[in-house]
Amino acid sequence: MPHSRPLQRKIWDIAWPAILSNISIPLLGLVDTAILGHLDNTRYLGAVAIGASILSFLYWGFSFLRMGTTGLVAKASGAGLRQRELEVLLQSAVLALLLAVLVILLHRYWLDLGLYLMDPGPSIAPLAKSYTYIRIYSAPVVLVTYAVVGWFIGRQNTRWPMVIVVITNIVNVLLDLLFIVVLDWKSDGAAYATLCAEYLGGAVAIYAVIHSLKYRPDGALLKRLREWRQYRELLASNRYLFVRTMCLLFSFAFFTAQSARFGEDQLAANAIMLNLLLLAAYAMDGFAYAAEALSGHAIGAGRLQEFYAAVKACWQWSLLSAVGLSAIFAAADQLLFPLFTDHEPVRYLLREHLLWLALMPLVAVTSYLLDGVFIGTAMTSYMMHSMLFSLLVVYLPAWYLLLPQGNDGLWLAFLLFNAARGISLGLCYWYLCHQGRWLQPTTS
Repeated sequence: MPHSRPLQRKIWDIAWPAILSNISIPLLGLVDTAILGHLDNTRYLGAVAIGASILSFLYWGFSFLRMGTTGLVAKASGAGLRQRELEVLLQSAVLALLLAVLVILLHRYWLDLGLYLMDPGPSIAPLAKSYTYIRIYSAPVVLVTYAVVGWFIGRQNTRWPMVIVVITNIVNVLLDLLFIVVLDWKSDGAAYATLCAEYLGGAVAIYAVIHSLKYRPDGALLKRLREWRQYRELLASNRYLFVRTMCLLFSFAFFTAQSARFGEDQLAANAIMLNLLLLAAYAMDGFAYAAEALSGHAIGAGRLQEFYAAVKACWQWSLLSAVGLSAIFAAADQLLFPLFTDHEPVRYLLREHLLWLALMPLVAVTSYLLDGVFIGTAMTSYMMHSMLFSLLVVYLPAWYLLLPQGNDGLWLAFLLFNAARGISLGLCYWYLCHQGRWLQPTTS
């Protein structure tokens, strides 16, 4: 490929800041896990695992604000429509604030329902409830930051998102040490640390947008923000992403809820492994972000061969990273597990289920990369259909059939779910290539 070297440079210009910022996101949970895992009782770790899972279900359910923004901005950037780029950001920010108000007004119903469904047990439930009630007030800044990050990625700029996330997580670590270790606030301390860090990150995000704008919004743009029909394209893409994301988060919340039924030690062990898997997912998502930006830009500019080249190159780097992560996880008992807990019953359970941790990056890598392609091109309906199939036809039936296998059955069902996502998205990608439909106008 004659332009392979410039393409590789573009991928890495987008991917390395995204990888650095992405792996710092689950470090927010890993730091909580590591500190709480060394307290005298594992119920604090279990409370944070349950509480964070409920909040992830709630907040990440609105992560379409990030993904939908990225795809539309990338296509606008490829077409040279600068005012459209800014319009998408402002529309997403308006939606984010409206949704945040709704979340806070209804938070007791959402959070109490989540705790009821996850049924964490009498020793953990009050701690998990307190954790969620503290962190819910970060909703406005979390949702607006999603939109800002999506805008930057769509413009092939992942350095500002890196700065936002790194600053947020450094502050979170420092406040964790203060609130948990020094002040002994335990799981509530983890919640307050994250709340304060997220507000600081939001302030950095707003500054980043103001600093990066090289042009002023015109009067017509500001007028369009007050007309709901102008939100049609954003809402059309986001409705599919919303369903897809809710299904994905249900899969994680369901996994955590089932883990809780095996006891506090097994819940703690599965929480550690899930956090490590999130770390791997965020690392591989660096190349998915590159696929989002480059594929969307290529389709927006009408350059199909550039699109195929970008997808192929991003896929090669994603696969290589998955192999490396699986190798690291295979040695987790010596390298990683001692960092997160010194409770021998939990360490024993981690060793017993190490195989699932090592296999997951290799199984899930295809779905991560193709998510990026479909987000960047705003072909989000395919993502929704793939997710519904993987959840309803594969994951839940497999879990039910494997109930006699206990925790191993739960992990196998989760592995099959991730495999189904990759296979079904791969078939969708092949279909669109075979039919030549990537350049057709779409609102999905």
